[in-house]
Amino acid sequence: MTLDQIILFGLFVGVFALLLWGKFRYDMVAFGALILGAIIGVVPKDEVFSGFGHPATLIVALVLIVSAGLVRSGAVFLITRTLVDSSRKLGAHIAVMGAIGGVLSAFMNNVAALALLMPVDIQTARKAGRAPGLSLMPLSFATILGGMATLIGTPPNIIIASIRGESLGEPFRMFDFAPVGALTALVGLVFVAFIGWRLIPKAEQGGAAIDPMQDYSDYTAELVVPDEAKIVGKRVEEIYEDAESNDVVILGLIRDGKRKYGTQRTTKIEAGDILVLEATPEALDEFRASLSLSFADTKREERLRADGAGLSKIEVVVTDDSRINGKTAQAIGLNWRRHAVLLGIRRSEKKFRSKIAKTPVKAGDILLLLVPSGQEAAVTEWLGALPLAERGLAVTQERKVWLAIGMFAVAVALASFGLVYLPVALGAVVIGFVLNGIVPLTEVYDHVEWPVVVLLGSMIPLGAALEASGGTQLIANGLVSITNGLPPWAVLTLLMVVTMSLSDVLNNTATAIVAAPVGIQMAAALDKNPDPFLMAVAVAASCAFLTPIGHKNNTLILGPGGYRFGDYWRMGLPLEGIVVATSIPLILIFWPM
Repeated sequence: MTLDQIILFGLFVGVFALLLWGKFRYDMVAFGALILGAIIGVVPKDEVFSGFGHPATLIVALVLIVSAGLVRSGAVFLITRTLVDSSRKLGAHIAVMGAIGGVLSAFMNNVAALALLMPVDIQTARKAGRAPGLSLMPLSFATILGGMATLIGTPPNIIIASIRGESLGEPFRMFDFAPVGALTALVGLVFVAFIGWRLIPKAEQGGAAIDPMQDYSDYTAELVVPDEAKIVGKRVEEIYEDAESNDVVILGLIRDGKRKYGTQRTTKIEAGDILVLEATPEALDEFRASLSLSFADTKREERLRADGAGLSKIEVVVTDDSRINGKTAQAIGLNWRRHAVLLGIRRSEKKFRSKIAKTPVKAGDILLLLVPSGQEAAVTEWLGALPLAERGLAVTQERKVWLAIGMFAVAVALASFGLVYLPVALGAVVIGFVLNGIVPLTEVYDHVEWPVVVLLGSMIPLGAALEASGGTQLIANGLVSITNGLPPWAVLTLLMVVTMSLSDVLNNTATAIVAAPVGIQMAAALDKNPDPFLMAVAVAASCAFLTPIGHKNNTLILGPGGYRFGDYWRMGLPLEGIVVATSIPLILIFWPM
């Protein structure tokens, strides 16, 4: 290996290791590697920032804005209101929601599709009296599968199309992925709807609970003991009966800003003490009222009331890109900026004992917030979180629904027939949405997922440098040598398994950037058509079903579904096997070697 190859392989190993560690956000990891590569000199200085103007990067950003416009126009809710019915049996509900999610994710970013449908699914579960965990994982997998059907459904497809254009002179078009992607998605959806959901752990196995609120509504919260409270002077254990009658669990006591060790059963309660509790929002309120306690953020609550507004409680899910992700409520100025108070945090994988206000929030957490009435949607949107209720985050422009659908359909048609370059067509849709008031001009950039843009802009030059140095050729030769003498389908299967395994533990965008050039080099080494290899990478990079970290959709449902890390593989492993077994024959039929 040359020195440049050694350095670039070292950078990629470092990036993958840091992504697996999860200590730092993926965009900063990738950008740091790019800058380090530029300083060392393995990334040419005139190409360092070329990824930020790359067609793949632009398409991903534009698709997110277009997705927001389709939501604001009411197009999505028109579909869900018509087709979703809480009286259906679970299997039928999963089949319908999976079909809706699959179709939507084919024409909009699949993360956005899940974000739209998740509150609908949770609300339907509440009405039906079942655990949302029984249907959220199938919905997540369905939206991941549906994204494989078109160019704009998932970032890996966009990246692979662009890499094909740079390497072979012509990119994949809008529906080139459909023969393989759509048919594979259909088979996968049938499995998810009729068999897969039955593999999700039941309540006794630590999975979704029978009570539809149980797995995502028990918050770690805090209540203050005021001077006039009747429990002052009592031991903590003396209020256990009151707590039990209100379905509240007392976890401990905070005094003078410090957490006391253990549950402090025999400690006498003093004015100013803070009780650390676990409860649902309703139980927390009843317990507070019955013992005349106050919310822990008393001063901020008083400020809210002084504004003259009524108060309401809302539940929101924190995403990777939420303003509060990795920070505390105090750090982002939740109260003084938005006049809201953080009452509690629900975290699926473990309970925590630190003070709520000083606890850094993580993606997948569910927050219980106290907000001024009428400001629920504004606070949720400001946080960049998802509401756990069937409500929109903005005023729906229902009179413009068909206008929005028409503009989008025309753009897709023009791009599909090669009459207009896809980024230009999507850019025209964005302009049309802005001019017609479907997406306000002041909010256009709010809908762009900037961490993904930075990730793409950083990884694309690194991937190009690795390919230019001959690094991808080394990887391809290694894989070819392993499969020496095996039939073509076995070579494609190995490429898919390796790519899919990487995608399960790494960002699927980063996986596609590395794996696509390897696929092209493998085809060249075997003197075969590169298209089937690229299709194999496209399918494999999109299908991350084994862990909650392989795909953002799986991370989003972790808290609301009450899942554990090890729950995903139960349905995900057989689904990945089905995807491989289905897509390999389809690739060989539609994209012969």
